[in-house]
Amino acid sequence: MTFSPHTPEDRKAMLEAIGVSSVAELFEVVPEEHRFPSLDLPPRLSEADAYRELVRLAERNVNASTAATFLGAGSYNHYVPATVQQILWRGEFYTAYTPYQPEVAQGTLQAIYEFQSSICLLTGMEVSNASLYDGATALAEGALLSVSLPRQRTKIVVAGTVHPYYRSVLQTYTRGLLVTVEELPLPHETLLTTPEMVAPYLDERTACLVVQYPNFFGRIEDIAAFAEMAHQAGSRLLVSVYPIALGLLKAPGELGADIVTGEGQSLGIPQSFGGPVLGLLATKRELVRQLPGRLIGMTQDSEGKRGFVMVLQTREQHIRREKATSNICTNQGLMSLAATVYLSSLGKQGLRRVAELCYHKAHYLAERIAALDRWEVVGAGPFFNEFAVRTPIAPEEVNRRLLDEGIIGGYPLNQVDPRLSDLMLVCATEQNTREQIDHFVSALASMA
Repeated sequence: MTFSPHTPEDRKAMLEAIGVSSVAELFEVVPEEHRFPSLDLPPRLSEADAYRELVRLAERNVNASTAATFLGAGSYNHYVPATVQQILWRGEFYTAYTPYQPEVAQGTLQAIYEFQSSICLLTGMEVSNASLYDGATALAEGALLSVSLPRQRTKIVVAGTVHPYYRSVLQTYTRGLLVTVEELPLPHETLLTTPEMVAPYLDERTACLVVQYPNFFGRIEDIAAFAEMAHQAGSRLLVSVYPIALGLLKAPGELGADIVTGEGQSLGIPQSFGGPVLGLLATKRELVRQLPGRLIGMTQDSEGKRGFVMVLQTREQHIRREKATSNICTNQGLMSLAATVYLSSLGKQGLRRVAELCYHKAHYLAERIAALDRWEVVGAGPFFNEFAVRTPIAPEEVNRRLLDEGIIGGYPLNQVDPRLSDLMLVCATEQNTREQIDHFVSALASMA
């Protein structure tokens, strides 16, 4: 924001308007000993010196641009093509908000329409909204879709292998509602939820079953079996996805999912110390009128020209409050544009190639670690690009030593469950070179 200083005449006019003679008189109510405290500020700097100081401070940060990183757990270091930032920097997009006057925002509406189309193709679903805040809120909003229908089903069953932050946000969303959230125990030995574990939780009160694909620990669970079980119980299946994995794995819509949510950060959005990110939400067509947020459609005007419109806005400001499905009133417009440009730039084959690189590099890393003495890859079933490792010393100490080697280590899983105190979640993406992986493994070997 431009700084506009007030002139002496401006200040005089303002003081006269409020009936005081000076600025000092404004502060007479403050005890004198507290009016002008010593701030102990450093000497003032020139613009060039201030810039150099800021650069020096920034260089103290260790990030994915300056160090090899093997940290995932929901936010991933993927390459962002130059085309993404080039388009995001355009003024007509950079400051754009979800439009209230769609007839004058055709470019923004078309971008959102293309985003919705891309997410439907990626997930195998029939309709997508214009995005949500992040993967956690998308999961919570998606789970409530099933209980917002008049079906007398108010129980949400959540696998213990779903991201712990997502489960926490779901608990927050449902607090105060006539909704019960039942979480399956975490299978701490296998890190894999199976259909046999889920079966006892499904009954006539179950609105939906929530699973993750791949799960928080990187393992790939049997989504088709979950879908069959949920449908037999008269409930729906919600699948939270890691969208890059869908370049290689079968789309959840093809496996029987009714609702698909996910975190879209991996689709051309930098990690940026945690945000902003992007919530994905797509469903079958039968749930379209329960979707929160906004949906953009394509139509023709009176002259037969193609145009884009907001076809549904199911929030309380647009329809009767008791009929609103959510109070979500915006979307991550700039982030959804980034995802759209990313997916368009890579195309179907490019996305598959990224997914294959992630898969193969992670499996090479896992094989190297499994061959080390006193290190163990933990978990049952196949995995995508993330896996748990049992460490011979505390994971926090492992990470501290890795930093000395210029490496950002994995995620200590004691933050999820005390029983996992000797486990660390490790991730590899297409950004990790073979040299980085070998250096990482050598650093681990020296600790054992």
